[in-house]
Order: sequence, then structure tokens, then C-alpha cells
Amino acid sequence: MAKPLVDAVLAPKRLLADRAYDAEHFRSYLKSRTIKAVIPSTASRTVPYPLDETTYKRRNVVERLFCKLKNWRRIATRYDRLAQNYISAIALAAIVVAWIK
Repeated sequence: MAKPLVDAVLAPKRLLADRAYDAEHFRSYLKSRTIKAVIPSTASRTVPYPLDETTYKRRNVVERLFCKLKNWRRIATRYDRLAQNYISAIALAAIVVAWIK
């Protein structure tokens, strides 16, 4: 499902992902679209790909935001049936999380 997600947005400069996305076909796909892959290599690779450590560490900011949003029961269990209501609830929770920070 990674390819359709990348196709659905404007072409980014970089794609930050975890080791699960370290597949040769996905890396070549990103290269063909001129997107820099910031993905750590799996342990099974004999020759690991270089990794931009400083950029990869920024991924933690996004992970922490999702962790804070999941503390909101309404967001974690997705009570809202309509996507518009769900995205509104996420926006409200994100505002409160940013405000408390």
C-alpha cells in the first residue's frame, strides 16, 4: 500500500520510513520518482544503504504526535463513522495537544 499512498500526494523530497519498507523494489520506485529514501537497512542486507541520521531522527516527532493522539479514546477507537467528523476530531485533539505542550 505504500506506492498508492506516495502517488496520492505531491512528490516529496524525502520519504521517512522504518525498516519494514526496506525493499529493493520500493527503493527503486522512489528513485524513479526522484524521492530520497530515508529508510534504515534491515539486518539481512549484506551491503546496507547509507542513512541520513539527522533526518531519520525527525521521524520521532511524528511518532510522538500519533502517540499523544492515541491517548484520546475517540481517536484511537474511531467512534466517528464519517471521515469528515473523524478528521475534525483529530484536528481538535491536535490543537489541545499543541496547546498543552
